[in-house]
Amino acid sequence: MLAESVLEGLDPEQRAVAEAVKGPVCVLAGAGTGKTRAITHRIAYATLTGVVTPQRVLAVTFTTRAAGELRSRLRQLGAPGVQARTFHAAALRQLTYFWPRVVGGEPPRIIDSKIALVADAAKACRLSLGRTELRDVASEIEWAKVTQHRPEDYPAAVARAGRRAPADVVDVARVYAMYEQLRRERNLLDFEGMLELTAAVLTEHREVANQVREQYRYFVVDEFQDVNPLQKMLLDTWLGDRDDLCVVGDPNQTIYSFTGASPSHLLDFTRDHPDAKVIKLVRDYRSTPQVVRLANGVIGQARGEGAIRHGLELVAQRDQGPEPVFNEYDDEVAEADDAARRARKLIEEGVPAREIAILYRINAQSETYEAALAAAGVPYVLRGAERFFERPEVREAVVRLRGAARAGADAETDGTGLILTVRHVLSGAGFSDRPPEGAGAARARWESLAALAQLAEDMAADNPKAGLPDFVAELEERAAAQHAPPLEGVTLASLHAAKGLEWDAVFLVGLVEGTLPIIYAETPAQVEEERRLLYVGVTRARVHLSLSWALSRSPGGARHRRPSRFLGGLTGKTTTHTPARADRTKRRAAKGPLPCRVCGRPLTAAVERKLGRCEDCPSELNEELLIALKEWRARVSAEQKVPAYVVFTDATLQAIAEHGPESMEDLARIPGVGKVKLDKYGEAVLDLCGP
Repeated sequence: MLAESVLEGLDPEQRAVAEAVKGPVCVLAGAGTGKTRAITHRIAYATLTGVVTPQRVLAVTFTTRAAGELRSRLRQLGAPGVQARTFHAAALRQLTYFWPRVVGGEPPRIIDSKIALVADAAKACRLSLGRTELRDVASEIEWAKVTQHRPEDYPAAVARAGRRAPADVVDVARVYAMYEQLRRERNLLDFEGMLELTAAVLTEHREVANQVREQYRYFVVDEFQDVNPLQKMLLDTWLGDRDDLCVVGDPNQTIYSFTGASPSHLLDFTRDHPDAKVIKLVRDYRSTPQVVRLANGVIGQARGEGAIRHGLELVAQRDQGPEPVFNEYDDEVAEADDAARRARKLIEEGVPAREIAILYRINAQSETYEAALAAAGVPYVLRGAERFFERPEVREAVVRLRGAARAGADAETDGTGLILTVRHVLSGAGFSDRPPEGAGAARARWESLAALAQLAEDMAADNPKAGLPDFVAELEERAAAQHAPPLEGVTLASLHAAKGLEWDAVFLVGLVEGTLPIIYAETPAQVEEERRLLYVGVTRARVHLSLSWALSRSPGGARHRRPSRFLGGLTGKTTTHTPARADRTKRRAAKGPLPCRVCGRPLTAAVERKLGRCEDCPSELNEELLIALKEWRARVSAEQKVPAYVVFTDATLQAIAEHGPESMEDLARIPGVGKVKLDKYGEAVLDLCGP
């Protein structure tokens, strides 16, 4: 009876997933279709019917938050003991356990970030890299490692992938080789090395592999469209010759190909497992029919094999709601101010601030919205900032709650319950019923403590018998998994960071050519991934959805921007993708060391010297001119049968699009345009820049 009760309330497709307790199984789950519900009920049903014991199950996710949510749901379904971990957490656990037996000696130290080691490697190679370049090279090394390319293979791999390297490919390969050398010398291990080493230990030591495969006999992998080749290799090593595997994913939400993730593992699952059962989840319980209709319109224009073979069209299950709103503004400041005003209006109408999000393509866009929200008196949370459980006020609160639990504080509150107990303890850390005025540090501290108080209310609602020790245990588990409670503020996040989340109201901002799709999305596959980013953004909204763009970056600036091509046919406005002529502006030749033309800081990195500004400083980039320049470069490189960067590098083209040269003299002043290239390409470039 208990097992059958797990199936209650599931729709036919979700129930089919839950009852498919033997692998291989492939679940194609659209946004908002209850995939987590389906797979947790499948695991619970399998354990309750005796197909597998909970300790033999390994559920693999991509974030600690998702892993924590899986464990929490499985406990509620009567399946505690199931291991739900990220690839890295599972690998680290195994590596740590088997290290003394198969390797011995001092285990390597795991590094959280590659940047410091990349900086040392660059210095050893006598290369000067700026802050942004170090970050980009670190990301490039990560891509090379997850796609299983060694330093000597890297240049050829970049060429085959049509990848945009952050620096000269030979220099990146040199830094990569030195990074690996220094890492070994210092007994360090990065996350990719951790996965690779775990797979190697299992492959080379049969007794270890047998022990792991005996421990874990039942696998579930979420977000399978985001698996990279290294993770797939480790998964195959865990499985051995078995096929008790259930994978879950959505090809329409493949947005991490640039990191090495490959949707081919999901798309080709039935080729690898011809007897696999494929189940599609398309009933959308998250969004209104109006939002679902727009989402289907965005993804319905997708091109490519994945869209043809495994396209999922959502079917709305919720009641009717308001139509999505499309807004055009003169400049970004006006766009941000109106988003802040409308967010405040939603809050006044009863929508909690934590149920509102403003989503953008790149993190640099957040500053304008932070200022607008602060000016409007709207609290906000910047996703991707300091981790919640590492905030000083949260650490202090957890210590106080832990001490109160040991002291038996439940009894001291005269039985008034968990909620009052927690609020009483938090008051000692500065929490009060009323938030402080403004949006500064005091408000941020209060929001953190309020999130803990709200979490106590949620726990009491789920389990009225829960006491303070139960609450402290929940906090400690959440801290270990970095599963933060929602904060009371409008969320500011990039589209990538928003994946897997949802809100009542979503503002999608900055939807212009050159930003979405991003300017360096050049191949059809890259452009299609940008389209899927917009789809992910749209499907984050439950009820209210706003899409907007600004024709100019700054007030009074040239209004040469165009709305994203992905909005074509959806807004009632014409959104043609037509390169425009650049506005002319004269530039004076600089003498001596070149300072940033925005902030005045001396420029040291090569790409910054070429741009004439810090990479982090705002620019007056003419996106459409840059598109035209790149299209011209592609034609020239094809005609001359040379790589595109031989004509002009991306940084040089960007500098041209920012400066808008009027003459050969102006063009010659841009770093990267020497006499040979000036003679060869100067007239053609000036024609593109002309009136």
